[in-house]
Amino acid sequence: MFQIKWLWQNLKGDRARYVIALCLSVLTASLTVVNPYIGQQIVDTFISGSSALENLSTQKTLLITLCLSMIGFSLLRTGLAYLTYMQYERSSQNMMYRVRIFLYNKIQGQDMHYYDHNRTGDLMTKMTGDLEMVRHSMAWIVKMIIESLVVFAAALIYFFSIDVQLTLWLLILSPAIFMTAFLFAKRVRPMYVDLREKLSQLNTTTQENIAGNRVVKAFAREEYEVEKFTEKNVNFSKANKAAAMVWLDYFPFLETFAQGFSVILMLAGGIFVMNDRITFGEFAAFSSLLWGLSNPMRNIGIIINDIQRFIASLNKIVDVFYANPRIANGHNALVKRRYQGRIEFDHVTFKYDNVTVLDDINLKVSPGETVAIMGSTGSGKTSLINLIPRFYDVSKGRVLVDGVDVRKLELDELRWNVGIATQDVLLFSDTIDGNIAYGNPELPEADVVKMAELAAAHDFISKMPEGYDTIVGERGVGLSGGQKQRIALARALAVQPPILILDDTTSAVDLETEEHIQKSLRELEFSCTKIIIAQRVSTTANADRIFILDNGKVIEEGTHAELLAKRGYYYEVFMLQNEGIGRQVNANGKE
Repeated sequence: MFQIKWLWQNLKGDRARYVIALCLSVLTASLTVVNPYIGQQIVDTFISGSSALENLSTQKTLLITLCLSMIGFSLLRTGLAYLTYMQYERSSQNMMYRVRIFLYNKIQGQDMHYYDHNRTGDLMTKMTGDLEMVRHSMAWIVKMIIESLVVFAAALIYFFSIDVQLTLWLLILSPAIFMTAFLFAKRVRPMYVDLREKLSQLNTTTQENIAGNRVVKAFAREEYEVEKFTEKNVNFSKANKAAAMVWLDYFPFLETFAQGFSVILMLAGGIFVMNDRITFGEFAAFSSLLWGLSNPMRNIGIIINDIQRFIASLNKIVDVFYANPRIANGHNALVKRRYQGRIEFDHVTFKYDNVTVLDDINLKVSPGETVAIMGSTGSGKTSLINLIPRFYDVSKGRVLVDGVDVRKLELDELRWNVGIATQDVLLFSDTIDGNIAYGNPELPEADVVKMAELAAAHDFISKMPEGYDTIVGERGVGLSGGQKQRIALARALAVQPPILILDDTTSAVDLETEEHIQKSLRELEFSCTKIIIAQRVSTTANADRIFILDNGKVIEEGTHAELLAKRGYYYEVFMLQNEGIGRQVNANGKE
């Protein structure tokens, strides 16, 4: 069975401990027949036998020995049970720790396509609830299954050794119990798959609401979000109740059949005692160990219930466990070399889910050159720059860095040579110093300040109560949009990359600050090829070359002056931003 193989594979390092736990479970469960056997001897020898009174006076030592043996075996079973629990817990907790680390590394190693098609809330559920369900199944459900089987088998063997016919009478209800359990398992299996999906949707809604709390509050949509969460919560609650109700539909039958063992024992066993077929002590042994038959039968529903949950959770974990990225990062150990910064797009076509985003792009960027890319929303600007650090792979053509196809470069080395700052800034819950030095944790404090000055961030950082040691919240809460962008730019500059990609990085800053940043970028102390995506002409005007994208194609190329002379898209944007909407150009091309 795949699930068992998976568990065994991931128990590496704790297999011996787990096997010991399994053996202890078998031993502990087997010892359940000892006390009923001793009880049988006590009843037949000292209570119901013909010479019971005589034995009480002549064999007191035997009676005391038997009573102490019952106490001793009870304590022994208790001690073994405690030791068993410890082994199960240690091995399952260790396995969960290792698997969680492995899953986290797996998720970290996935490419952008994986993140585009998997919800954050779903991944969080797999890392927490699903993994805990697997651990619980490994530690407790497996234990329950083994102990139920061993107790059932031990009781059955003991009963057969006393009287075969009475044992067969007790087993007459077994087929009905197994059929009821089979019908329950068949019906509940798809319900737990649906329940797992409802839980994932609930967690996703919660995660999105917390992450987007600023937007929610900005639009005063708290009530809407509460209603949406309530809807997901109701769906999960209904699915949970539906699965529970299925169990309740079958529980009365299983419980009735389990209680039926006592009725059969009272009737058949009573008749056998009266007919002297079995002794009263043997009847007492049957009675005291009857739970060994009824409890495993009663536990069938619970076990099946949890097994279905285990399978549903494990299947979700396996999706991550065996997921292979389309763009794999080998993390091969090598001395990272610094690139020159030459970039070339050679007949590049890029499709996203069969939708063509870029179509036959050809452009070259020389080392140290500053290139600006403009275009309307959805024209493919961000997709174009995402191909350089190989967040995605081209559908056709090649992206070359220093004359080498990026698909042939070591990813760690490639991305180490690329600094990126985007419009949508993510700052970690860390100090400002820690965020700026994120790409180079060994960066001296003086260099952190220097990079902040280049990004026009030093002034507002120095005014904060704790300066560079100020803790910023998740996603940069507590900072303005422009401040976050400047810290992100400082973070990109801090690694001193030979290739710097700025995706609308100065959209939230004022013109004076933007001019300071532009000046800093022109006067960098290290050689750097800069690719700037921007919508402001003030940002692109000083670029060595400007490319205009439209519907995934380059429609214009040239310097600021050349593009103005062409009177195309760039000219129209320039007029809108500098002359105002509504100004018209006459037939001669003059204002």
